[in-house]
Amino acid sequence: MEQEFEDIDSSGRWQNLYNEIRTQANEYPYKVAKLPVNRNLNRYRDVSPYDHSRVKLENSENDYINASLVMVEEAQRAYILSQGPLRNTCGHFWLMIWEQCSKAVIMLNRVIEKGSEKCAQYWPTPKERQMPFTDTGFVVYLCSEEVQTCYTIRVLELQNIKTGESRQIYHFHYTSWPDFGVPESPASFLSFLFRVRESGSLGSEHGPSVVHCSAGIGRSGTFALVDTCLVLMDKRQNPSSVDIQKVLLDMREYRMGLIQTSDQLRFSYMAVIEGAKLVLPNNSVQQNNQTLMSRDDLEPDLPPPPPPPRPHLKDSKSNGQPGPCLEPQDDSEDNQAEGEAVIHDLGVSDNLGHVRKRHREERIASTAQKVQQMKQRLTDSERKREKWLYWRPILLNVGAGAALAFGLLVCWMYAQ
Repeated sequence: MEQEFEDIDSSGRWQNLYNEIRTQANEYPYKVAKLPVNRNLNRYRDVSPYDHSRVKLENSENDYINASLVMVEEAQRAYILSQGPLRNTCGHFWLMIWEQCSKAVIMLNRVIEKGSEKCAQYWPTPKERQMPFTDTGFVVYLCSEEVQTCYTIRVLELQNIKTGESRQIYHFHYTSWPDFGVPESPASFLSFLFRVRESGSLGSEHGPSVVHCSAGIGRSGTFALVDTCLVLMDKRQNPSSVDIQKVLLDMREYRMGLIQTSDQLRFSYMAVIEGAKLVLPNNSVQQNNQTLMSRDDLEPDLPPPPPPPRPHLKDSKSNGQPGPCLEPQDDSEDNQAEGEAVIHDLGVSDNLGHVRKRHREERIASTAQKVQQMKQRLTDSERKREKWLYWRPILLNVGAGAALAFGLLVCWMYAQ
């Protein structure tokens, strides 16, 4: 893959490659999005969810929302790629999160960019602490906020007013990704991605995470593409077996226009290549540091439990919708019968818990160190590139001057 990247980069073929992908991508009907009643529910006229993969609201008079369910079965990944909520669709947005049992919202844009509103403020600020959505019957509370250089992580509480039930939702907000552009370096983006994975929100025990930017196709498509490719690399243990272009085309079957620019496509390659060095044990990373950082992968030395059923991957409805949330069953007889065994094994469970916690902390620390090393390498390479760009015109001018002087000298000698 690195050789492929270098070949494309050296020949300047990113735009041609991007155009080829756009040409090869299939298009499907999106009649529901164009209905007159739904026109004011779309942020952009040219970005609509396909009819076969759109997310349908269940407890609403109008089931339409500009969001698509994107599934990659081999990677056991499912994402809801959505436009940034409009002011009149914030309630629908939280209703979708509730109905789809999502654990996290991954936001890749700022509310205001270049003087324009790219997304409504759909979560409470530290001053407000809570935000009601009476049209759909929800209240969102801000529980905590962790501000980093390139991103902010919030813990929100989503409460259903009708039932009184509450759920904890993670809000991962990448704050340094320019519209139609790419992050400063793959290192900062991978650090953000690993924090998302570390939370376990992308795991199959939860509903699909909601990923959005402004239109829900460019930056959102980049995030889903990089994460999926790294999961496939880890599963196959063979980076060359993952075809980024094919994965992107497969994902475009669910939502139109994923990856909006050739720069985003190039950045996706860079992030996958650098991320593979952290994920795969046969690279420069330590042999035991398989740090994809999803909770399913944090305990490789213990036998994994059987995965829970995932209705939106295996038992999906005909329109691509995930089934209802799986609530825990209350089997009082079984619980009573197992009570003695659980109490008997408490000591062993505590010891295993300490071992897991220690292993998790070691791997997280190791990954953070690797990300810093990668960031340093990228910074050094950028400095070298800046020096070359500084000296290049000077050297070209000197060379041109020398060639001109030599030419004049030859002409003078012939004239003599």
